[in-house]
Amino acid sequence: MTLDQILDVIRNDPDILANITHWQKIPEQHAQFAEFPKSIHSDLVEKFQQRSIKKLYSHQASAIEAILKGKNVVVVTPTASGKTLCYNIPVLNNLIENPEARAIYLFPTKALSQDQLNELYDISKELDRNIKTFTFDGDTPASARKAIRTAGHIVITNPDMLHQGILPHHTKWIKLFENLKYVVVDEVHHYRGVFGSHLANIIRRLKRICKFYGSDPQFICCSATIGNPKELSEKIIESEIELIDNNGAPRGEKHFILYNPPVVNVELGIRKSVVNETQKLAAKFLNANVQTIVFARSRLRVEILVTYLKERMKKFKKSAKLIRGYRGGYLPLERRAIEKGLRSGEILGVVSTNALELGIDIGQLSVCVMAGYPGTIISSWQQAGRAGRRAETSVAILVASSAPLDQFIINHPEYFFGKSPETGIVDPNNLIILMSHLKCAAFELPFEDNEQFGLDATHDMLSYLEENGVLHHAENRWHWMSEIYPAQEISLRSASPENFVIIDTTYDDRVIGEVDYFSASQLIYQDAIYIHESKQFHVDKLDWDRRKAYVHEVEVDHYTDAHTDTNLKVLDVFEDKPVKGGTKAYGEVSVITVATKYKKIKFHTHENIGMGPIHLPELEMHTTSYWLEFDGDTAVSLKISEAEMADALKALANVLGNVAPFYIMADPGDLRTIPMIKSTFSKKPTIYIYDAYPGGVGFSRKLFYVHDDLLKAAKQLILECPCKAGCPSCIGPALEVGELGKESSLKLLERVINI
Repeated sequence: MTLDQILDVIRNDPDILANITHWQKIPEQHAQFAEFPKSIHSDLVEKFQQRSIKKLYSHQASAIEAILKGKNVVVVTPTASGKTLCYNIPVLNNLIENPEARAIYLFPTKALSQDQLNELYDISKELDRNIKTFTFDGDTPASARKAIRTAGHIVITNPDMLHQGILPHHTKWIKLFENLKYVVVDEVHHYRGVFGSHLANIIRRLKRICKFYGSDPQFICCSATIGNPKELSEKIIESEIELIDNNGAPRGEKHFILYNPPVVNVELGIRKSVVNETQKLAAKFLNANVQTIVFARSRLRVEILVTYLKERMKKFKKSAKLIRGYRGGYLPLERRAIEKGLRSGEILGVVSTNALELGIDIGQLSVCVMAGYPGTIISSWQQAGRAGRRAETSVAILVASSAPLDQFIINHPEYFFGKSPETGIVDPNNLIILMSHLKCAAFELPFEDNEQFGLDATHDMLSYLEENGVLHHAENRWHWMSEIYPAQEISLRSASPENFVIIDTTYDDRVIGEVDYFSASQLIYQDAIYIHESKQFHVDKLDWDRRKAYVHEVEVDHYTDAHTDTNLKVLDVFEDKPVKGGTKAYGEVSVITVATKYKKIKFHTHENIGMGPIHLPELEMHTTSYWLEFDGDTAVSLKISEAEMADALKALANVLGNVAPFYIMADPGDLRTIPMIKSTFSKKPTIYIYDAYPGGVGFSRKLFYVHDDLLKAAKQLILECPCKAGCPSCIGPALEVGELGKESSLKLLERVINI
């Protein structure tokens, strides 16, 4: 059965059709070609033409011409549009003309680095110019590192290795830094929030070292389609950049289907399992031997879907070996074998976390099924783009879960298929992140008196470090004094410099993971069940002072969920503005959190099967927050009691917290919400949405400016949910927000919404 025939079967199946909220047919697009720029070396052009690349796509030619003119560029085109050539051609061309030149390629994952190495190695070998390309990451053997430092023309690495393994040891990399011509930052949309804020500071350190050695590299960035690629890239590299987005790559016809599992309990808003519906849809294509990729949001869900699909294959009288999983935790050789099997067609179906979302070469799949909304529109298109990489028909199906964000997306195709409202946000000057990298920079090279690192306040920060015995000031320079190695103290995925290490004592003491300082009291308190790679561990002891948690492996039928009490105080108002029914604002806040107890929740049924106390200290965090303050007479004018008003605030806070990530390319965990019936700041009803990271990373400011869109989206989500009194798909369960929570939250919205 062909792909078109399977689509006809789906169109004529009323059971499936009833759950499809939208079917978008995206027409094919023909290639737009351009000639190789004349300044590209003839040998290089010849080698690419021998590989059947006779001409370039229009965006490739535009990017290469801009790079050859000395400009920084960001190339923004869809998946599988040949972005790699945009940087490989100018880099290789420069190396032919100047064999002493050097380049750094930065990729967010090791798998992408490996992919690039293979491609570059092949073309370099064909050129016969002795161009040496190496990956330098945690897996690189010590014996190879010296050769890479001295002889590597192109060093392929990741932000973590650049931060810890290259910049602090720049004296061993003199050849690289003296001759550094290009820095490639691929998948730049991946660097947002805390991770992006760290990368921007790593780039500051890189540019500082380059200046010391007399080089001034160009930056070549590549990104998926986001709302602000130029702005994001310029914030990360702190230099002007030219946007290249005239995509000339061909595209086959694509069918993008939004599928909402049927409701099985209207009162509670519960739908059929996203896992079961996903495997049912994927099986239709697999049974017809159509190569399919399934994306799942968690490692545990990947393993469940692999199990179900292997069982399906046996029922179809096919080999279960045709289905494989792919996620973090698999050994590198195992992952390479799966990638090779997909390219050769030996593997018919793969179930993956977002590890395969990025541009690793996995061949030409025809169908992508997503088990749940991936979290951002960009990720959805990246995942959908893994199918149909040739100019042939392909299918992408997004299967929604009951989560509010999923339900909003699945019922609003105009948002999803219109221009992406998401923007990547970074804050390189977050004081905690900046201070961490200022220490690293001082360790790498002494600071001059008049030198600036990000902020005008650099001198004050250096003075503070001197007072604390970290630096010594002599002869107009600030020298590193401490015995610690600062880069080792920093996690690029967290703003807090202090992490808790988790030690598994089941067989012998081994470190299995780490948790950031502000999450520890909610995840690894004594008697918690900590889940790591789908394995369960009982927390035997949390040594708060030494930042260590001791755990052992168990098999239990429940997980634990901490309850926290939170108090918020406004410290400073950066901006405020009167709005209908109240005031919107954003500013600096102090958030004091204490974990008080935990619940034991049974798997699958989610029953509460027990409780226990948590005895840990209060945590105080200074961060930034956006807030919506209602007029003091709101409850009176709406003719609702104070108790109803409290429920309405709680319900609306839940909704706003769930739709906010849609506008700022954040994960739901990046934001927290607090409703207050009487704010300590204004004595008025207020909803606070704050950045869940010390110092904030810019999310709150963005929410302040998308205030109207946020409220409209919240109203749509509540109105369109089929539940009667509230459910997990909109305002939260009625048990938590009251029987009138849905009705009251809509009244509250009407007071402040601009129509």
